[in-house]
Amino acid sequence: MILSALILDFDGVVADTEPLHLAAFQEVLAGIGLELSADDYYAKYLGYDDRSVLRAVAADRGRPLDEERVEALFKEKAMRLAARLRTATVLFPGVAEAIRRFAAELPVAIASGALRSEIEAVLAAAGLRPSIRAIVAAGETPAGKPAPDPFAKAVSLLGVDAARAVAVEDSVWGVESAKAAGLTVVAVTTSYPASAFPDVALVVPGLASLTLDALRALP
Repeated sequence: MILSALILDFDGVVADTEPLHLAAFQEVLAGIGLELSADDYYAKYLGYDDRSVLRAVAADRGRPLDEERVEALFKEKAMRLAARLRTATVLFPGVAEAIRRFAAELPVAIASGALRSEIEAVLAAAGLRPSIRAIVAAGETPAGKPAPDPFAKAVSLLGVDAARAVAVEDSVWGVESAKAAGLTVVAVTTSYPASAFPDVALVVPGLASLTLDALRALP
């Protein structure tokens, strides 16, 4: 493959933040009498942006929320997550080195359902912001994953051909988004087993185990 760019999901690929997101969601939902189990989160909601998770959980439990309540819960969840990020070591082992390796050879971007402030804070703390050419975060496209919009915008910002770009994802929703945008997809098994990704080009344990040679060998 003549590789033009690498576009990474954030939560579950760069940063081990999914457990922190889950805990923050559980706290704010408990405040309105709704329960969110880990099994439900990983099976149904991981990969959606925050507002979509809140809407979907409430609707699935027969308690649809108006947009004013969604926005209030969204802000509370963001504050709770930010507090956790300040005290947690969230990068997966070896990821910082891997990103710097990739960035020395080709443009690297992030397309995520996380908030820009969360992404920027983690990247800055790790000294990785100069290695990331573009960021597409929650609320910056008309639709979030599994729609193709986040990856399509990242491709546009980089000015590359989607057919020569590779996405790295940890969720089935993210894979769907990247494929719909025309990218080749590599899946990591940080959130789901390899069996969850039957239709991707490559499955690896994590971003740190992915090499440029492996990317260039993709069809």
